[in-house]
Amino acid sequence: MWSLWTGLTEIYSVYLTDFHQWNTGCPEARNQSNMLQWLSDIFWQERLWFPEGLGWADLEDRDGRVYAKAGDLWVALPIAFVFLILRQIFESTVATYLASLLGIKETLRRNAAHNPALESYYCHSSKYPTQKCVAELCRQSGCSEKQLQRWFRRRRNQDRPILIKKFREASWRFVIYLFAFVAGLVALIDKPWLYDLEEMWKGFPTLTVLPSQYWYYMLELGFYFSLLFSVASDVKRKDFKEQIIHHVATITLISFSWCMNYIRAGTLIMFLHDSSDYLLESAKMFNYAGWRKTCNYIFIVFAVFFIITRLVIFPFRILYCTWVYPLTLYSPFFGYYFFNGLLLVLQCLHVFWAALIIRMALRFLPHNEIVEDERSDRDETDDSEEEDEERNGDIKKHGALRNGYTTHNNNHRNHRKAH
Repeated sequence: MWSLWTGLTEIYSVYLTDFHQWNTGCPEARNQSNMLQWLSDIFWQERLWFPEGLGWADLEDRDGRVYAKAGDLWVALPIAFVFLILRQIFESTVATYLASLLGIKETLRRNAAHNPALESYYCHSSKYPTQKCVAELCRQSGCSEKQLQRWFRRRRNQDRPILIKKFREASWRFVIYLFAFVAGLVALIDKPWLYDLEEMWKGFPTLTVLPSQYWYYMLELGFYFSLLFSVASDVKRKDFKEQIIHHVATITLISFSWCMNYIRAGTLIMFLHDSSDYLLESAKMFNYAGWRKTCNYIFIVFAVFFIITRLVIFPFRILYCTWVYPLTLYSPFFGYYFFNGLLLVLQCLHVFWAALIIRMALRFLPHNEIVEDERSDRDETDDSEEEDEERNGDIKKHGALRNGYTTHNNNHRNHRKAH
């Protein structure tokens, strides 16, 4: 952390020096255009992003050698939109068909009756009315307290994602993560830095870009952009904020490592992360399908891979070769601190998710229980159970459910706990 603070102090001193020079210059030149140019010059200063004695001129294409350029990153945006389109097609066709083969069907839920007063409170105040507000809401809506509680249960249930939506999302991510893992393996299998990590800095920063590295980078960056664009419509879990931080940190890390030609280190880091994510998504798929033992076995394999790759290889091998080993080759500079700072953010997220994974494993291993995602909102099952009790009471009273709906077990408690 001290070295990171040193890097931040360095860029701040550079900022103050250049701002003083700009501010004491010709007044006519201090306009908005020059201000933007000044900020750009400050940001891209060679002494911030390169070891001493090296600069942008060393990364100019020459003699058939092609280097990474910041402008290449714009390709990731159309790739991200292609991913979003492919996802819609995949989820509505392949994932839906696969769900039907595994017996996952959409279940009907009774919608809450239209009530402007209750809807306004639900959207702007709280999804769970306090006891003090119940009387006032009953007066405004003309409902009894029992009807009020029933309305809020049904309204909350409307917002909860159905099982098939979760299955579709997990299926899409499984396919993409598996594809990314295979692509990374193809791109790295014959590279010396996969087996000797110190090779990633050999010749840095004048490292040419291979076509396999180019497409591996652009596809990965485009995919994480698509995840960031779709996060608002995806199933929200308890680690929603951590997911946002992860996506932003990953996009920044991929972009920065590309611009600064940390490509060898970047491909290794991406490949390491892709090596276990597809296992988690496949475990979710079997979980939603009710394949209890298969889900548990895959989850055990995933937990082992995750802990080995994220808590052993990443901090003790990758971080060592990005934090310690480079200091034997050149003096530290701000880009060095910034790159490793982003890796530390990822490592903190690794520890957070590892704690959830270990807690899940300890929960189901001794009693052979079904794997339940710690990130899921447990109220999903609680409220559904209340609705089941309510439906059973309606059946006893009237012999059939009101509103013409048939009985469905929305929480899948006995067959498949929602992941």
